[in-house]
Amino acid sequence: MADDSVFSMIIRGDLPGRFVWRDDDVVAFLTIGPVQPGHTLVVPVAQVDRWTDVDPATWSRVTEVSQHVGRALDEAFGRTRVGVVVAGLEVPHCHVHLIPMDHESELSFAHVDLSPDPDALDAHARQIRDALRGLGHGASVPSD
Repeated sequence: MADDSVFSMIIRGDLPGRFVWRDDDVVAFLTIGPVQPGHTLVVPVAQVDRWTDVDPATWSRVTEVSQHVGRALDEAFGRTRVGVVVAGLEVPHCHVHLIPMDHESELSFAHVDLSPDPDALDAHARQIRDALRGLGHGASVPSD
């Protein structure tokens, strides 16, 4: 891919991100346009546009991290389920949306908050990081 995606710029630190997970292959950070509180993106470090083109080992790691972060979202937000969406139209860099929810209608991107409170996003990131640490994943959780 010739041009860096906005996610590559966030991963590299050129743009800010509220990271809750970081390892050599996969990161997870809060979206700036959440559908529900705690809406987190799980993203391979390597920039690949389509999830179907991600190498199988990396895709396996993305799904493994998605499960870890999903459990932390359960712990942190206490919703009925954590929905998983792989849409990939808005940024040409594979990513998995993890969305705490009580009803399937809450997965609709029509509910995107285009002006979320930055303090609330910071608090949500702290909740998720704390839950991940409590679940034994402290080595992959960045400091606050």
